[in-house]
Amino acid sequence: MEKINAVGRRKAAIARVYVTEGNGEITINKRTLDTYFPSSILQFIVKQPLAKLEAVEKYDIKVNLTGGGYKGQAEALRLAIARALVKINPEDKPALRAEGFMTRDPRAVERKKPGQPKARKRFQFSKR
Repeated sequence: MEKINAVGRRKAAIARVYVTEGNGEITINKRTLDTYFPSSILQFIVKQPLAKLEAVEKYDIKVNLTGGGYKGQAEALRLAIARALVKINPEDKPALRAEGFMTRDPRAVERKKPGQPKARKRFQFSKR
């Protein structure tokens, strides 16, 4: 198996993933998964697609992660891993889609409007 790559995005986070056959090592920006995401919840989020397909020990994953916060990065990485697994074996797609791992979450920060302090907040109204 050659190197399979995929991209996942969430809010401002972008995860570029390179999957090869191996023994389950996940390297993020040249650091291990445990050091990059110390939170066990975020580690669980990242490993969800692999756990669903029982492929946690099958593949080595190299990741370039940029932008966003740690939660957005973890969810972007989950999407990228799911997309890469579907590239490897298209029959896995229905199982991953049923769990919601194939759906790109479209929610992002609303832009700031002119004449307002934030996207929806207004300056205080003064009658006099």
